[in-house]
Amino acid sequence: MTLFQLIMLGASAFFAYKIYEHIQTLKDPQADENSGGGESRTAEAFSPFDASSLVEKADEEMQKGDLQKALAIYSEANIKEPNNPETLFKMGYTLARQNRDDEALEYYKEALELDPDDTYIHQAMASLYRKMGEFASARNHLNRSLELDPNNAITFYNYGNLLVDMKHPDEAKGMYKNALRLDPDFKEAKEELSKLEKESSDENTANI
Repeated sequence: MTLFQLIMLGASAFFAYKIYEHIQTLKDPQADENSGGGESRTAEAFSPFDASSLVEKADEEMQKGDLQKALAIYSEANIKEPNNPETLFKMGYTLARQNRDDEALEYYKEALELDPDDTYIHQAMASLYRKMGEFASARNHLNRSLELDPNNAITFYNYGNLLVDMKHPDEAKGMYKNALRLDPDFKEAKEELSKLEKESSDENTANI
């Protein structure tokens, strides 16, 4: 179960090959901006493929691990069809995978403005804020995610991880237990809960 589910609808061999030919010429959009050519690029300057086809191809590149190419294709799709929260979210996710956290956060914020009730965007922002040490912001987004979907085991697991970082082990154990209540086979939640319970037991033994 992953935060970022790739959508693979497929295409004919010829169509897929033509998209492949086109993306060989694409570069990281950041590189274009640095070269001073970013402002002059318009939707007409790109390929004839529609935004949804480009997003599908970018998803494929993500699955293969080519983050730079995926980002370039998502960026083209974003120019073809601006203000699509899914595309903006995927651009943010791709940037986060490259540890370009500040850039990723900006795209997440844009996506959230367009779709404020998307629980996955809230989770992604929480993860990024946690990584950046901004725990209060991370907690706010996890709270909102739980308001939107109180039956998501991953949200409780992520909340537990955040509370561990915040040095709140008892609250963290409660979150891991909630995750396991919803998904008894959640291996990672079991491991983290077991780790915390062992630490508590060791502390109690040491205090006797």
